[in-house]
Amino acid sequence: MNIISYHELRKISPQKARELVRKVFESNNKNVSKTAKILGVSRHTVRRAVYGPLEDKSKKPKSSPKKLSSELENFIVEESKKTGFRYRRLSFYLLRKYGIKISENTIKSILRRNSVARKTKRTKKGERSLYDYETLIPFSEFQLDTKHLLDKESLPKEVYEHMKRYNLPCYEWNIIDVATRTRFTAYSYELSSAFGFMFISLVALWLRTHNVRNIIKIRLDNGAEFCGGSERKLKQWNEMLSFLGVELNPIPPKAKHLMGIIENSHRADDEYFLMIHAERCKTKDEFIQRAQKWQDTWNFFRPHNGKGMNGRTPFEKFIASKSLVSSHIFQFPTLLLEDIMKKVGTFYSLFCNKFGGKYVFTTYPLQFFLPL
Repeated sequence: MNIISYHELRKISPQKARELVRKVFESNNKNVSKTAKILGVSRHTVRRAVYGPLEDKSKKPKSSPKKLSSELENFIVEESKKTGFRYRRLSFYLLRKYGIKISENTIKSILRRNSVARKTKRTKKGERSLYDYETLIPFSEFQLDTKHLLDKESLPKEVYEHMKRYNLPCYEWNIIDVATRTRFTAYSYELSSAFGFMFISLVALWLRTHNVRNIIKIRLDNGAEFCGGSERKLKQWNEMLSFLGVELNPIPPKAKHLMGIIENSHRADDEYFLMIHAERCKTKDEFIQRAQKWQDTWNFFRPHNGKGMNGRTPFEKFIASKSLVSSHIFQFPTLLLEDIMKKVGTFYSLFCNKFGGKYVFTTYPLQFFLPL
């Protein structure tokens, strides 16, 4: 016959276990030491079972002086549901936007206690890397894309309405170096192929001026602001940009996964720039100034955990590569393309000498920018 011990019985029912202690205690002339010896428990356990209640006492602390107020806890839960952030991103977001410093572990406990579900995304298994990151040299492979800033799906309603009310720039032009994740950014109120060609030319001229000598390969989609899927236009652009050693390589239709690096950066723009800083801007100049600071933060201070980065910032990755490119390349000015067009017009005329036109915008020959 198997006899259940006190400890085994307690796992099944704490109340039944204490009833057993009381029975043994009564049958042994209320001797605490003898009862404890028979059941293999401490004398304190016997006294607790005999003189205390049969039910377990609550383990909840009587006071929690460091506990957050219910109002602040509800605010954290609402921000998490609104932004979709988990504890690490939410901690950084609350500090940057509201100046509220709360540890990641505290936020993690609050989200768990309030059953805030994690938003999950399905990923395909067995995907290959887009590039050979170990052999990739800085400023050789780029991804180029535009972002519509006034997006109701990605921005909180108040941020969206603020940007619309104060007529802040609507589009972001962004090109990212794959090897170092360095970004070059511009903004505009409209999308057009004139702006697309202008932005590519500006970045290419900047790279050549800072001693980038290799071929510049740029991967882009088939948007109307670029070549729009036109083979004739793509050939014309590549012919003109060949003066700067630039190759444009559009992705096939429905192949957005080939632009994964720059597509991921769009979410960071929403989370760490627009959601925090857009409401603090009331003019386009204020917006451009803050956009410049965001670009500098990205390039100099924000660590990246993507393939080939190992938690380093773009500038740290660039220094580790021991490239001969000038480090001043990271000082690219964030621009409003409409302002550039007002001063110099479109950039097509810079390349008209290729087709027999006259070059008038600079006294330096374009060959100055060619890789040696």
